[in-house]
Amino acid sequence: MDTLTRRKFLKLTAGSVAVGAAAPLLNIADIAEAAISRPLPSGTPILVMVTLYGGNDGLNTVIPFKDPIYYSSRPDISYKEELVLPLDAELAFNPAMKSMKVLWDQKKVAIIRGVGYPNPDRSHFSSMAKWQTASPEKHINTGWLGRWIDTQPSDSMLAISLGSVLPPLFAGGRLSGSVLPLGGLVIPQGSLGRQCQQLAKPSRMDSNLMAAAATSMRNLFSVSTEVQPILKAPAPVAADLPVVNGGNAGGDSNLSQQLDIVAKLIAAGAPTKVWSVSLGGFDTHANEANAQSALLGVVSDSIARFMSQLRSTSRSQDVTVAVYSEFGRRVVGNGSQGTDHGTSGPMFIVGEKVNGGFYGDQPSLKNLISGDLAVTTDFRDVYATLLEKVLRSPAEQTLGRWAGRTQFMKS
Repeated sequence: MDTLTRRKFLKLTAGSVAVGAAAPLLNIADIAEAAISRPLPSGTPILVMVTLYGGNDGLNTVIPFKDPIYYSSRPDISYKEELVLPLDAELAFNPAMKSMKVLWDQKKVAIIRGVGYPNPDRSHFSSMAKWQTASPEKHINTGWLGRWIDTQPSDSMLAISLGSVLPPLFAGGRLSGSVLPLGGLVIPQGSLGRQCQQLAKPSRMDSNLMAAAATSMRNLFSVSTEVQPILKAPAPVAADLPVVNGGNAGGDSNLSQQLDIVAKLIAAGAPTKVWSVSLGGFDTHANEANAQSALLGVVSDSIARFMSQLRSTSRSQDVTVAVYSEFGRRVVGNGSQGTDHGTSGPMFIVGEKVNGGFYGDQPSLKNLISGDLAVTTDFRDVYATLLEKVLRSPAEQTLGRWAGRTQFMKS
């Protein structure tokens, strides 16, 4: 390929590099190479954020099965007492959450009740922005974990989100997390591959951005042989999953696929301290009982599978999982066997070092605020605890002088 064509190509590629500088687009080869050359030291805490997009109905997730108001408020979509999975004398898991119930019984799940923020916003976009930036009072352009990334040495492997778009959660002021596309690594083969390798050769005529583009492509080819064994290897063995309905809990889903990749890369030693995965579909305005139950089964089984996989590695004590959604749902059903946008809901913190149990007050069904559940725990209380107890960083650098904490981690 002639120099002019090469220069045109690298100029285009360099433009992509420049645009993506704020949010590096990784491939598994990058991460695999880093896992080999600079693995995360054993014992380093790892945080996995699980976002449930759409507004998960907390009342049908952690169910107040002894409260008659629960049944009278949603007669079409409430769960009978004999079907739920009791957690104590008043609250129970959704029937689909059998795998999570096993983790609860093992004291590895903290349920933080009534989580939200002041003056709730029922817009999906606005509310998720508040959750991910941890700034409910004013609009800002950085995520709470993005501001944490800003306090750390620059490293594209520090925080990785699986998917095609960087969530606001990982956007910092000067640095950001990285994106790992779910499609994985595809290396050009044959004549196209040979041409790309030619394009990747260094040239003294290259500008800085063109040289960066060529180097990026060169690195892609140089590590491709190292990543294939990790890509092709099975995820860590999940040998101790509970048997549910005659089979091993944890079916195939996009969330389980994401967590399989995370489990592989954690086991391989990827130098990543924070991961982000997600599952959508929780905007249950109709047919909620079936739709949400299926989704909660996916969440429950996927997380249980992930935790089991980690137990077959040396990293099981290092990982903490946090699960949240942008808001809960209205208390009263909407007449379409569904629920509309509400306010507070439960968060789940899962891990070997979690002090399992309930935290925060259960919102009262008698004392609603404009028909909605009260917020009894500010999400910044949870974030501050994750920053200090999991990421071992001062919360003030990310959240300012926020005093609240929720002590769900073991000392």
